[in-house]
Amino acid sequence: MLKTRARYVPSKNKSMQLKKLIFRSTMILLLLGIAYIVFYCWRSFPIVAGFGAKDLCSCIFVAGRSEADVKAQELADFPFTLANYEVNVQDSSVVGRVWGVARRKAIFRKGIGCTLVNDLTESSIRQQAIQIPSVPTTNTDSIPWPNGDLLPDSFPAALDKETLNAAVDAAFAEPDSTKKRRTRAVVVLYDGQLVAEKYAKGYDRHSPLHGWSMAKSFIGAMIGILVKENKLNLNSPAPVAAWKIGDPRHAITLEQLLQQTSGLDFVEDYGGFSDVTNMLFNKGDMVAYAEGRPLKHPPGTYFNYGGGNSNILSGILRSILGDEEYHSFPFTQLFGKIGMHSAVLERDAAGNYVASSYIFATARDYARFGLLYYNNGKWKDDQILPRDWVARTRIPPASNQLHDYGYQFWTKGLDHHPPHEPNFPDVPDDLYYADGYAYQEIYIIPSKKLVVVRLALTLDRSFDENKFLKDVISSIKK
Repeated sequence: MLKTRARYVPSKNKSMQLKKLIFRSTMILLLLGIAYIVFYCWRSFPIVAGFGAKDLCSCIFVAGRSEADVKAQELADFPFTLANYEVNVQDSSVVGRVWGVARRKAIFRKGIGCTLVNDLTESSIRQQAIQIPSVPTTNTDSIPWPNGDLLPDSFPAALDKETLNAAVDAAFAEPDSTKKRRTRAVVVLYDGQLVAEKYAKGYDRHSPLHGWSMAKSFIGAMIGILVKENKLNLNSPAPVAAWKIGDPRHAITLEQLLQQTSGLDFVEDYGGFSDVTNMLFNKGDMVAYAEGRPLKHPPGTYFNYGGGNSNILSGILRSILGDEEYHSFPFTQLFGKIGMHSAVLERDAAGNYVASSYIFATARDYARFGLLYYNNGKWKDDQILPRDWVARTRIPPASNQLHDYGYQFWTKGLDHHPPHEPNFPDVPDDLYYADGYAYQEIYIIPSKKLVVVRLALTLDRSFDENKFLKDVISSIKK
């Protein structure tokens, strides 16, 4: 007689145990997810509130724009739409909050710009004794360019005016409604002469515009001035008091800071919480934060673009000059000499110039700075920068595999998108440029006698820089 195999039927207890295990596992995963979201928000919300408060403060009180316009432009996209902002005209401040928490406040001081209140009290920041030279009251409309704003009636015979104007007009076009170029200003110099200029509605030649990371190129110039005065040595260890002998960071040279090869562990990522966003929106003393980063690579062996290096350079400037001269130095030794009177280089709560990110100036004044470099650091009869500074600025370090960065300026090299292709295939090899977030640019092309400024709010890759410069160059007659 055949025996049938008994079928296994799980007991009710074991079935209950399995259900409990699944429930517990689900709850653990859910709690871990909630914990991650809370942690992410705890770190990210202050960044969102800080960016919005600082940018809104600067755009209103430095650039003279309306609250509604800034909110509709700079703060119109996620995650900035999560926050609400309160503008106080009486004390010139902006408070940002995300969902009622993560409060950040930015305060405006005349001539100094906007500063986020971090680590120090607001009253102590407002009481800082910062003296800067007053802006000349002379009417620059009667002073010939480039020291003033009086332009000649003549136009260079070497240029085709219609072709040039068409290239400039094209920079303001919006061919794709889903991708906004938002060009705000274009200025073109040919052999030092201002030959083309255009502004978007609501902007003109008097409008101060945010340069963002173009501030790095300005601190590079200021370091060059001290090198010329023999107050700094490029190849000596950077004079940072925190990097004592025995500290591996003591080996970092001034040149390596300029070339972004310091080897410091610094992440430059604006997509969320990172070293750069933590520095800019959470720290009262940005110089000390950057100086405190550990070494990740031997100095000089690895290229890593980061705002920390630029702010360390700002701290070096302060340590060499002392507070009083440091606060006036950009105005007396750079801006004032080249007629760049609109410039505002903003500070952190500790009084340091935020050389990584915070500069405002008019499009014409940015062009003046480009012209200084075009003329090899000379302004009329004044050799402001060392004679070889511009040439050295354009030489990438050996560790920069894309060959696209020098002394706080970008150079023509290889592109990231796509990799290992020329980043400006239709532009001469001697191109170098100051570059800032959302396409703030000062392009210098010596072989074509060009300095080109474009200022914008382009938040994607919808603007073809190569084609724009190619079209401008095409206006030069053969």
